[in-house]
Amino acid sequence: MAGITALTQLCPPPGQAMNSHWQAVEASLGMSLPQDYKQLADRYGPGVFNDYVHVYHPQGMTEFVNLTGPMPGRIRAQLRKDDEQGTHPVPYDPETLFACAGTDNGEYLFWITDPAADPDHWRIAVNEARGPGWFTYDGTLTAFLTAVLGGQAQVPLFPAGLVEPSARFAPARPVLREPAPLAGSRPVDTRSIRSWARAHGYAVPPRGRIPLGVRDAWERRKPTE
Repeated sequence: MAGITALTQLCPPPGQAMNSHWQAVEASLGMSLPQDYKQLADRYGPGVFNDYVHVYHPQGMTEFVNLTGPMPGRIRAQLRKDDEQGTHPVPYDPETLFACAGTDNGEYLFWITDPAADPDHWRIAVNEARGPGWFTYDGTLTAFLTAVLGGQAQVPLFPAGLVEPSARFAPARPVLREPAPLAGSRPVDTRSIRSWARAHGYAVPPRGRIPLGVRDAWERRKPTE
């Protein structure tokens, strides 16, 4: 609780706390989430810190900032491609990186999900937008935000004036139109994914959202499978 207390003292949250039904969220992702993140998401809701850092949220207003939407999987796929093709070096196994936030400049913040069974000890990695640089913070997402917004930690990839004049949070506003799909995105037959997953030993629910880990595995399958 110390982490969320320090952040709320530095950057007062808006309005009343919300409940994101974390059991269902974690089931849809196929993994447990850090306790500090769940406190942060419930206390602040969807929105942006200092007009720059957008923390992904289970109730994000668009797919581009929704924790349970397609963005974490797409970003991981791009990291995997960069790593395999040598486009940009990736200092961690892409399979251990889960995007949890993005910035207005195009950087992504990741949980380093190692050890997988201990999410409260996941560290934070940030990659450079359109470049090879990386920054690692040895602490939780909430601690990272508190340190960066409070001026105790500097991320070389972020703009110098990020902490001026003070830490602030702006709630997200409802989106009145659907965002255009990302290039290359296409509808998929979820029945085919479920059938493939069961044939390869994955546990999938008969209906509802397919866990992200299963979707990732299906997208990486060989064309002959």
